[in-house]
Amino acid sequence: MVTAAGGTAVTPTNPTPDPPRTSASGYDLTPPSSDELERFSASLTPEERRVILHQGTEPPFCGGLLANKQPGAYRCRLCGLPLFWSAAKFESGTGWPSFTEPFDPEHVAVRRDTSHGMVRDEIVCGRCGGHLGHVFPDGPPPTGLRYCLNSASLTFVADEEARG
Repeated sequence: MVTAAGGTAVTPTNPTPDPPRTSASGYDLTPPSSDELERFSASLTPEERRVILHQGTEPPFCGGLLANKQPGAYRCRLCGLPLFWSAAKFESGTGWPSFTEPFDPEHVAVRRDTSHGMVRDEIVCGRCGGHLGHVFPDGPPPTGLRYCLNSASLTFVADEEARG
């Protein structure tokens, strides 16, 4: 089984498979089985594994997608669920890719994070539970939110492929 920091499983430990669930935008949100998670995580680099499965953070200004300006979709590196459109990306100056809103609100879940002596809102993939980053209430209009992500948690699909 794939586990996160402190031995916490990335997916529910319920041995009964979850019923299929679909987002409003038509994507499968059914949590992957333990076998599927093992298959998904097999191709992760050590850094991706540290960030996605163990709630790590990559250093600022080092992520491969920070300067990406191409039109397309940012997807979960672990399960491939679309998370953010490039049109929602903005330059926050923080050193991490930042977005004003998710592709679909159901595709990004928010959890309370009390690590490192502070309280923050962690964001995870709405399907597989992989760690993405954090969301803060200091973003630009229209949402006032800043979804701050680790490049290691994402893959980018250019516009021509993203809509297919």
